[in-house]
Amino acid sequence: MSDHDILSDAEREALSAVMLEPDLPPQRVLIVDDDKDARELLSEILALDGIRCMTAASGETALKMLAEKPLIGLVITDLRMGNVDGLDLIRQVRESVRAAMPIIIVSGDADVKDAIAAMHLSVVDFLLKPIDTVKLLALVKHELGIEL
Repeated sequence: MSDHDILSDAEREALSAVMLEPDLPPQRVLIVDDDKDARELLSEILALDGIRCMTAASGETALKMLAEKPLIGLVITDLRMGNVDGLDLIRQVRESVRAAMPIIIVSGDADVKDAIAAMHLSVVDFLLKPIDTVKLLALVKHELGIEL
């Protein structure tokens, strides 16, 4: 170590080790829809681009998964579901420790009132079915910090 070095040899080695560590595990997308075919289709579309997904058939299941699985970095949800619909799910996420979670709504049955309510809940976007897959992929990659 010379007189002008700021770091000791041990600190330099530790810094090098940290810099060489593999990246953090990739974040996953949670797809929430009570329609099994819609969930699987979205999951397959994202998987083709190397985006890892998890799925939930209800808002209740999604809330449990969000509480238990810290690797979820984004939620894509339908609006019309059973007891906990998409807007209820978003409200509960916004009131939780995951309040900053980016959320995209995908719906085939929405009105202006729903869209306004969703925007007040700070969703990333509101996409109508049939989905523009290019736009969806761009949104997901942007929110997860994946290079476009």
